[in-house]
Amino acid sequence: MSIASKPAPKGWPRISASLAYDHAAPAIDWLCRAFGFEVQLRVDGEDGKIVHSELVLGGGLISIGDAKTDLRPWRKSPQQLGGVNTMSLCVYVDDVDAHCERARKAGAKIVQEPETHDYGDDYWSDRSYECVDLEGHHWWFMQRMREKK
Repeated sequence: MSIASKPAPKGWPRISASLAYDHAAPAIDWLCRAFGFEVQLRVDGEDGKIVHSELVLGGGLISIGDAKTDLRPWRKSPQQLGGVNTMSLCVYVDDVDAHCERARKAGAKIVQEPETHDYGDDYWSDRSYECVDLEGHHWWFMQRMREKK
């Protein structure tokens, strides 16, 4: 029996991620400009802090919020942790090379240039790159080149 058998709530994917930023408001603007996200919801709180946000891209959803809040004091930006990441996000895009150039022009640090990885006939082939955003979150963007045979 599948645990996830009912449809997800309207406007939400089956799974989403949440990231903390020291400065969430400018991070939201940058993520839209650099990576192509669109704002689905943005709740601004006192002092310009982001209480909650939902950014969407191709059916996926991420929430962005300020790291320093009373609701979630355990949330930290990689900036506060010496660059440590406890997760990285993988996103499929239609044209990974064009996406990489868009991200680079917006100021993303490209740590791995686009490269094709072929995992053999029993698996698939992807082209991907890795970058780091303004506050140190690592992102992988991929394009499927060949499906499993």
